[in-house]
Amino acid sequence: MDLSRLTVGAKGTATLVVGPEHTAPRVGSGRVAVLATPVMINLIEAAALAAAEDLLPPGHQSLGIHLDVRHFAATPVGMTVTATAEVTGIDGRTVGFRVEARDDKETIGDGTHQRVVVTVERFDARVQRKVAGG
Repeated sequence: MDLSRLTVGAKGTATLVVGPEHTAPRVGSGRVAVLATPVMINLIEAAALAAAEDLLPPGHQSLGIHLDVRHFAATPVGMTVTATAEVTGIDGRTVGFRVEARDDKETIGDGTHQRVVVTVERFDARVQRKVAGG
């Protein structure tokens, strides 16, 4: 698997305007109507995809395997949140990222993320075997 196009320092971003559907009560992760942590994590993963996915060889994709993030500031409905991800290392098929999320006013979360690069055909075959009970 040739990952030579993917380099340390590659960056990606993802943006979201917080709506009621993105709040903790709506996704079941809390009672206060602010950006839900699972939604922030989804945005962080989208930023990592933006950093790496287009640089992978044809027939390959990356899958999230580890997240270590803090969510330390609330974001109300109506604010924009931007997540960024920067490739910090590549170890075989595992790609490491430094991640951050910011709203219109401040940093709201940060941490690290890892993704593994897989061959889509082999991955799909494994999933189908699992569905079939094998």
